Amino acid sequence: MTNPLLQAKGTNGQVELYTNKVRIIRKGFFALLAQGLKGEKEILISSISSIQFKKANAWANGYIQFAFMGGKEAQGGVLQAYIDENTVMFKTKQQADFERIKDEIDKRMQTVSASSSSLSAADEIAKLANLRDKGVLTDAEFQQRKRQLLEL
Repeated sequence: MTNPLLQAKGTNGQVELYTNKVRIIRKGFFALLAQGLKGEKEILISSISSIQFKKANAWANGYIQFAFMGGKEAQGGVLQAYIDENTVMFKTKQQADFERIKDEIDKRMQTVSASSSSLSAADEIAKLANLRDKGVLTDAEFQQRKRQLLEL
């Protein structure tokens, strides 16, 4: 297996970032208490729909929580985040590593979103070109729709 690009160790597990996925690893006593023997979890960046990030402070741990289509994240704040399998808790001294991972995942999510929207625009243009070639659309109609899709 390849080495992670970034990693952050928290109080109930760690997060590793790879090119196209996030891995949550549970190790240690607190991870065992909160999560049992669940093992590792991998989430494709392309399937992450949102990231909730709560900063740590002197009184409470912070956390990073991943939500994705079809997933069921805890919505009860810190208390539920502790037992949510898509959440890793951290202390203030660990926070900077988690912030770096969140920022990098955000960038990768935007790249995935931009490439999927450009693919769908390209697919739509190909369909329109086919309709033009069959005589269903005029060339002027095709060019107008193409400009709209490309936002020109």
